[in-house]
Amino acid sequence: MALKQYKPYTKSTRSTILIDKAGLWKGKPYKPLTAPNKSVKGRNNMGRITARNHGGGHKQKYRIIDFFRKKFDMPAKVERIEYDPNRSCHIMLVKYTDEQMAYYLAPQKIKVGDTIQNGPNSEIKVGNTLPLKDIPVGIDIHNVELNPGGGGKIARSAGTHVSISGTDGNYSIVKMTSGEVRKIDSRCLATIGVLSNPDQKNISIGKAGRSRWLGRRPHTRGVVMNPVDHPHGGGEGKSAGGRHPVSPTGVSAKGLKTRDNKRTDKFIIRRKIKK
Repeated sequence: MALKQYKPYTKSTRSTILIDKAGLWKGKPYKPLTAPNKSVKGRNNMGRITARNHGGGHKQKYRIIDFFRKKFDMPAKVERIEYDPNRSCHIMLVKYTDEQMAYYLAPQKIKVGDTIQNGPNSEIKVGNTLPLKDIPVGIDIHNVELNPGGGGKIARSAGTHVSISGTDGNYSIVKMTSGEVRKIDSRCLATIGVLSNPDQKNISIGKAGRSRWLGRRPHTRGVVMNPVDHPHGGGEGKSAGGRHPVSPTGVSAKGLKTRDNKRTDKFIIRRKIKK
């Protein structure tokens, strides 16, 4: 997809860069595969704010994406490629030979009219889903399961992919985009290809209003607050905080490790590369 820039008629259009959606479906989503998407505004089940600066945003329908892809050995035709407001990559509506419809994540280089298939007997081509043990080393993949039958969990955002770098017994060695290398059960499913919309990272919002449409509320800096409200608050005049950057609850904002999942440490061969 190409980027779309605007003539500088206003201050906001001068810096606005958006995705050109010329090749996408212009109609409404397939209604049987949609559901209400209630905005939670950063609250938990108790109604308390756990993620600050969330709220508002345009009302959207949730598209029910099939991350499991368990309908094996039946070809499906790509009916259309759509924009999904709930994720960064595009999605595709496919129709199986038994007339059943499904939404899948759309990889790059897939076109309307292409045929895809799931299962170990599928061809090695973009859009097809196979177990890791049946995918050759070096092939780019996305929507990778962490546990057999658990549904795709890894590489689901725009322009992302991971690759298989080898095997170790019943496990495949997978290299992540972050540089992390880990072992994943070879029975887990993965889809061939790199995900669509790689230019998502080049978007320039351009104006505060567009952030509000996306459900992002204004963010107040800690150094302008009072000491009671933030660890950086207080001080005479324009003070710089007086300590290393922290969150409002005092957690370091300089890369403090918060991972607490020793159960899966044995599967990680190499940690992600530090920036």
